Parts: sequence; C-alpha cells; structure tokens
Amino acid sequence: MMRRRGRGPGWALIGLVLLLSACNSDRPEPAEFDLPSAGLRLNLTRLATHPFLSRYRLTLRIEGPRGCSATAELFPDTGYAGRRNVYQQPSGLITVLGQYDARVFDPANCSLRLVEFQSLVGQATFLGAFDVDAQKRWRFLDASVRPERSFEKQ
Repeated sequence: MMRRRGRGPGWALIGLVLLLSACNSDRPEPAEFDLPSAGLRLNLTRLATHPFLSRYRLTLRIEGPRGCSATAELFPDTGYAGRRNVYQQPSGLITVLGQYDARVFDPANCSLRLVEFQSLVGQATFLGAFDVDAQKRWRFLDASVRPERSFEKQ
C-alpha cells in the first residue's frame, strides 16, 4: 500500500499558519510625532480594512497648545499610498501632505482643514513622514532619518 504524502493534520496546520501570517491585523497602528517647539503632537493611526490586501483607513489627530485637538479621516491608503509628509510653514501652520490629499493645521485656531494642492505655495520645512520603515512597521520617520520623498504625479 502506498502512502500519500502531503495530506494530514501536519500540513493543514502549516497551511493555516501561513494563511494567518499573511493576514492584515485589525489592530490600530498608531505613529506619533512630537513638535515641542510648537507644543504639538501629531498622531496618524492606520487600521487595516481588508484581511489580505494593502488597504488602510488613516486617522489624523493633532493635539495643540492649551489642550486643543483636531481629528480628520484622511484619504485611505488603497495600496501603498499611505505616506504622509509633514511640513512646518514659517507662519507656524503644519501641513500634512499625501499623494491624494493635503491638510493644514492652524495651532492658533485649533483647526484642521482640507486644502487644495495649489494653495500650498511658499517655503516650508520638511519635518519627516508617516510611513512604513524597512521592517514594514508604520511609524514617523524624522527628516534626519530619511530625506524628503516627493510624490509622483498620477
């Protein structure tokens, strides 16, 4: 009698482990950046919306001076478009720029608003980016760790 290979509980267990390791976690992945000179803390949390595909919901929360805070849902990451560059303008405004959206936070009014890309003119200092690192972990990468990466025109 010939024994058939590749069948049995051992292979089923290995297959299950491989399948589960390929799944996205449904736990929120927060990344934070503190800007002490302005009294600001930026938190960008991503949450998987699909178990296998690279799809994430992005929620930006900015805490400002005197206890103010503002929150906004950003354009979702629908496949490797989650990176958000962070800039500080000379006026003190903070810009969070993505491939498909841009938000400006005004600490004086504690307001976070969606803006048109064309309105983002003038000099701004690149502070860093919310993105995945070399180990595929979601985090804030300071400008001293990774230089600015511009967005490709779509």
